[in-house]
Amino acid sequence: MRKLVYSTSLSLDGYIEAATGDPSWVIPDENLHRHFNDVEREVDTLLYGRRMYEIMVGYWPTADQDPSAPSFIVEYARLWKPVLKVVFSSTLDGVQWNSRLVRSDPVAEVARLKAQPGSTIGVGGLALASTLASAGLIDEYRFYYVPVLLGSGKSVFSQIQRQIPLMPVETRTFSSGTVLLRCVPVTS
Repeated sequence: MRKLVYSTSLSLDGYIEAATGDPSWVIPDENLHRHFNDVEREVDTLLYGRRMYEIMVGYWPTADQDPSAPSFIVEYARLWKPVLKVVFSSTLDGVQWNSRLVRSDPVAEVARLKAQPGSTIGVGGLALASTLASAGLIDEYRFYYVPVLLGSGKSVFSQIQRQIPLMPVETRTFSSGTVLLRCVPVTS
């Protein structure tokens, strides 16, 4: 069975997005970005909701063509492009960049994907992750706590349908002060 990993950056007060929409607080420095590049090497499938997909395809398909882009950005773009992306949306007409559009039940589709041979599956997007967490499909959570207080915004897992006990298995502090808290669900 393939492992499904949810990763997100969040403020110390639990927000994944500022109320103002300003994303500057979450942009990783080189050290953290190189870590994300290493993580991306383990993934052969990415799961996105519509909004996360649109954010990613708005930048990464051409990021490696910018002559002023730092090497870690170029590297991530080149890692990201060939990975299969499964996009769950009822409003998109189509997808591109090695992506497949799914309009059916994400729980059934992700259970099917996990049963197939392959490497780690990554998931991004608040609503999709909440649905998969509620269904008990996420095997590992990677919370990247950015040392900032936002005061308001979108809360991580505000749409979760049940309590999910977690056990920390790793903590790591990066040079920027961001702290990784890696957790797995506690099984009875």
